[in-house]
Amino acid sequence: MALINSVLSWLMKKRFHQIELFMKFPYEVQDEWLKKLLVKARDTEWGKKYDYKSINSLKEYKERVPINDYDALKPYINRLRKGEQNILWNSDIKLFAKSSGTTADKSKYIPVSQEALEECHYKGGKDMLSIYCNNYPYNYMFAGRGLAMGGSHRITEINNENYYDGDLSALIVQNLPYWAEFIRVPKRSVALMDEWESKIEKMATSTINHNVTNILGVPSWTLLLLRRILEITGKSNILEVWPNMEVFFHGGVNFSPYQKQFEELIPSDDMHYMETYSASEGFFGLQDKTDSDELLLMLDYGIYYEFLPTDQLETETPKTLSLNEVEQEKNYALVISTNAGLWRYLIGDIVKFTSLNPYRIRITGRTKNFINAVGEEVIVDNAVKALAIACKKCNAVINEFSAAPVYFKPGENAAHEWLIEFEKPPENIEYFAETLDNALKSLNSDYEAKRYNNMVLRSPVIKQMPAKTFYNWLKKKNKLGGQYKVPRLSNDRKYVDEILKMVN
Repeated sequence: MALINSVLSWLMKKRFHQIELFMKFPYEVQDEWLKKLLVKARDTEWGKKYDYKSINSLKEYKERVPINDYDALKPYINRLRKGEQNILWNSDIKLFAKSSGTTADKSKYIPVSQEALEECHYKGGKDMLSIYCNNYPYNYMFAGRGLAMGGSHRITEINNENYYDGDLSALIVQNLPYWAEFIRVPKRSVALMDEWESKIEKMATSTINHNVTNILGVPSWTLLLLRRILEITGKSNILEVWPNMEVFFHGGVNFSPYQKQFEELIPSDDMHYMETYSASEGFFGLQDKTDSDELLLMLDYGIYYEFLPTDQLETETPKTLSLNEVEQEKNYALVISTNAGLWRYLIGDIVKFTSLNPYRIRITGRTKNFINAVGEEVIVDNAVKALAIACKKCNAVINEFSAAPVYFKPGENAAHEWLIEFEKPPENIEYFAETLDNALKSLNSDYEAKRYNNMVLRSPVIKQMPAKTFYNWLKKKNKLGGQYKVPRLSNDRKYVDEILKMVN
């Protein structure tokens, strides 16, 4: 295994030179990808509709093709799911990633072409390993197995052809080459199980006796698995089960609320954590520095990027910026054109550039995941940072949380209501609320202004939720596992009222 580890580590580090190439020539790489995408799709139904053959500049592309959300592309995607082809992309599309970035009732089915699978999603996975091996050249990750927390999928037969839909992670596992089965656990049949609670149990029992060195997954669900493993084995920490554990590749949610819990479960100074920015629509970013959680924007994955200033989200003629026009520390909604036929697609994420050479970003929120009841404009980034400050000052640990506005009532101003499930509650919940409030004021001047003398917003309302509240809520909505997650902020009370009704 030592020889295999050395060879694979060497191969992974070779790719790093290509990563350095797009870091050095970002505009040229992005311009080339836009040209390739337009040429590939010019004879599709979509390409003919917007006459891709006659587009000769980015300016023409932006003027001719509108910005699209899922509802705009849904009629085309529905036809693809029924077996029609050459609509949005020129190669056959038989895979559809069921979007799990929301707990809304509607599901989105994102087309995944073979090109997107290989040039984007698989390439992102390889680059994750390449960057890790470059940062930690003396790693022993490949001397053991990798554990991947995957979702489920289903197969539909149309005209004697198989079409797959499900979590992106499940589609990737389903289509991995055969040799990948030798370096990962659990076996494919377990990884693709549908029923989540049985799956956690099977994953725990089937991986305990393997030499697991690395884990890939969403923090909340990975914690659930690790705790179950400790229950089964009676061990006090994960290193007693897997002594060679060295890295957790994580994504899907902000990691900071979970980090302390992982450090307690895996008490090692040699344990590493690396963030990934992957979604059903594409693989966008990787944490490339060991001393920062910034994400390197990956520019050669078959995706052309545009950036929409958030103050233009509601305008009739929004104007996007290209990579060479963005500024640091400003919020932009991400707009992508991809090698799976998503054209000028608004994916719903908001990012902020932390560096322009090379281009690094942080995810700061969602276009529909915020609180702006009275003009306070609190985004997820504010909430997570403020909670981290409050937890540190109050020696508390949070499992899950969700917040929403409390609307004006006669004689009572508006407020924010926070439903928080603590792993370790603060000794004084009133002091926790005060600390959270002050942290939000320091992070968001609009919130601070609305809180002045309680004139518009009064102090936040904190409600401690019983253990497993959010888990049970997701279970009730049939949203366990995969990429499903709790909505951190909502601008209405739909979710918080559902949760409160369930626990009362």
